[in-house]
Amino acid sequence: MQVYRGMDVGTAKPTLLERSGVTHHMIDIAEPEDEFSVAEFRRRGRAVMEGSSKPLIISGGSGLHFRALVDPMSFAPTDPDLRRDLEESEIAGLVEELTGIDENAARHVDLSNKRRVVRAVEVFRLTGETPSQRASSAEAEDLRRYKPEIEFSAVGVDPGELLEQRVDSRLADMKNGGLVEEVRRLMPRLGRTAALAVGYREIMEFLDGDVTEAEAFVAVAANTKKLAKKQRTWFQRDPRVRWVPWVENSHERVERVLDALG
Repeated sequence: MQVYRGMDVGTAKPTLLERSGVTHHMIDIAEPEDEFSVAEFRRRGRAVMEGSSKPLIISGGSGLHFRALVDPMSFAPTDPDLRRDLEESEIAGLVEELTGIDENAARHVDLSNKRRVVRAVEVFRLTGETPSQRASSAEAEDLRRYKPEIEFSAVGVDPGELLEQRVDSRLADMKNGGLVEEVRRLMPRLGRTAALAVGYREIMEFLDGDVTEAEAFVAVAANTKKLAKKQRTWFQRDPRVRWVPWVENSHERVERVLDALG
């Protein structure tokens, strides 16, 4: 979400001062109205990586976006009109269509998640590929084996039991830093992708009058913790990541791990 201009407080974007010491890429490259898919993130990020003569650090982000940069990952086409029609359809009918063309679809698609079902049906209608066919491809096998396209060393810093405390602390900083005002200013401009950002969608519910401000921040905290734990699980499945516990001098531990990895 840091690709979006103006979404600063709610994404904990590095400040201009922080960015002045080290060149940062992939920040402030899209307008809040824009769709910015993982496929576009990969295309733009790979261009940065291929054009750099210096070592690069991939920092933060979701596990999916990280893997899109370093692993063999292609993306099926999309069609905005078709996607809109599917999103307006009842999930039961979409599940029936999906299981009708692929009896093993449930092995590869969470049939209770409408967004994933919509995408699977969209891919089938545009390419003729079923979820089972895509899951059995050579690319999918390389992804399951964590076989990278680009060699890298990875270190994960895990706060452990301090995770929730650190989320609460950062959220307090965001609240004091003007998160509500930022969302109010950007709300008319947030496109479909940007509007899904944790912290923004909950505050928009407050600004729409659906919940109180206190209820909105409780929801932001809960959803942030849920997302953090989900992403930690995603990264912990990756055998290429070496883990160190978060402490005040974590950067020194990370440096030692990287030195050991060569």
